[in-house]
Amino acid sequence: MPNDPIKHVIVLMLENNSFDHILGSLTQIKPIDGVPSNFPRANNYCNKIYTQTTTNSSVVSPDPKHDLKDTLTQIEKDEKGIEMGGFVKNYAESYKDKIQTAQFGQVMNYYALNGLPVMHQLASQFTICDHWFSSLPGPTWPNRLFAMSGTSLGRTTMPSGIMDLNLHFYDQPTLFDRLDEKQLIWKVYFGDIPVSLVLAHQWAPQNVVRHRPLLELYDDFKKESEVPNFVWIEPSYMPPTGNDYHPPHNVFRGEKLVADVYNALRANEELWNSSLFVVLFDEHGGFYDHLPPPTAIPPDDNHEEWTFNQLGVRVPAILVSPWVGNGVISDVFDHTSLLRYLTDKWGLGPLGARTANAKSFASVILSTCRTDTPKQLSVPTIEETQVIPEEMTEHEKALVSLSQLLESKAGEDASVIAQRSMQVLEGPSGQIKVALNRVEGFLHNQTSKI
Repeated sequence: MPNDPIKHVIVLMLENNSFDHILGSLTQIKPIDGVPSNFPRANNYCNKIYTQTTTNSSVVSPDPKHDLKDTLTQIEKDEKGIEMGGFVKNYAESYKDKIQTAQFGQVMNYYALNGLPVMHQLASQFTICDHWFSSLPGPTWPNRLFAMSGTSLGRTTMPSGIMDLNLHFYDQPTLFDRLDEKQLIWKVYFGDIPVSLVLAHQWAPQNVVRHRPLLELYDDFKKESEVPNFVWIEPSYMPPTGNDYHPPHNVFRGEKLVADVYNALRANEELWNSSLFVVLFDEHGGFYDHLPPPTAIPPDDNHEEWTFNQLGVRVPAILVSPWVGNGVISDVFDHTSLLRYLTDKWGLGPLGARTANAKSFASVILSTCRTDTPKQLSVPTIEETQVIPEEMTEHEKALVSLSQLLESKAGEDASVIAQRSMQVLEGPSGQIKVALNRVEGFLHNQTSKI
């Protein structure tokens, strides 16, 4: 792609929200396939109609289900034969003993225009991808694996206890491997526990050292030459500081993260004029979207837990750069479209059949640089203090499992491990503290080998 002016591709992948839920209201200012103002869509459950309704809630609790079986239920027709009709049914039947009937419709809600001021300002000023679907109808890990490697090796599940390597050993070639082969620089900037460490190739010391705390990103952004060719940003996933948009975390913490990254990028004119910032979500998190997922090409012959012949629910995706217009692109994308763009751009090696057949978004890159982009986004004030709940989400449990695996590879003193084991008994609070400490120990141990 010789005419591509982009030197730095910066990706922030957030958590668990559907397109309609986050960006649906942008129909008021852009020609997107979102939420119509005069015809609210609905799910029917137990002879009651639950319509799409605006919300200003910063927290949704309990966390809507989004495993494969739950998502397949959500995208079924409802009792009146309406497509994408099982969202309320799945939420209600998952939590009917814990929440009131009036809460069943939470999964149908969407944010009114400017209800998410940061995300909506970006969407109003840059390019919305309004047909970007998650890579499979399932949870966080497999969708993130597709974004980083083009496959989940036949798996749709996440660990909730000890991480079973017979099920969760991901040793496939990755985007990071392909960048290494081309001697292109990459870094993963993370808030607490980088999910990229679920990839076995990332455990090598020369790859571990490229995992850096998120705070370093803001310093690196001050000098264009310090910024890698490819930047993968992982938010904080764990309470009380979770800023990933994942229910039940406060969405305005996520808004602040997006604004902070944009403002740091935009403050350096040289970096801004050579970058593409991709803001997207890994999967829908159980929230309603009205577009049925299209069929898809399986990435490989690994079909142990599913066929991988259908995309997942549509998710928000925004392309942010002075090299993209203020518009909408409606080509069908999934997370492998990001890989397709990068493999075409830098001549990278193959990353599976899904990536090879994915549509690239390269067509949105302009031939001239815009000068009308916002200089700064307002950072929202966060009034609510997050607390660690009595029960962790499935993703948080999976991250604790990952931390236990990484601890087994860190080569630490047995007394350190024993002390952590005692702290685990303190419940979610102790488990989170231990998980963070395990990951810190693993990163320190592997980095010291360089």
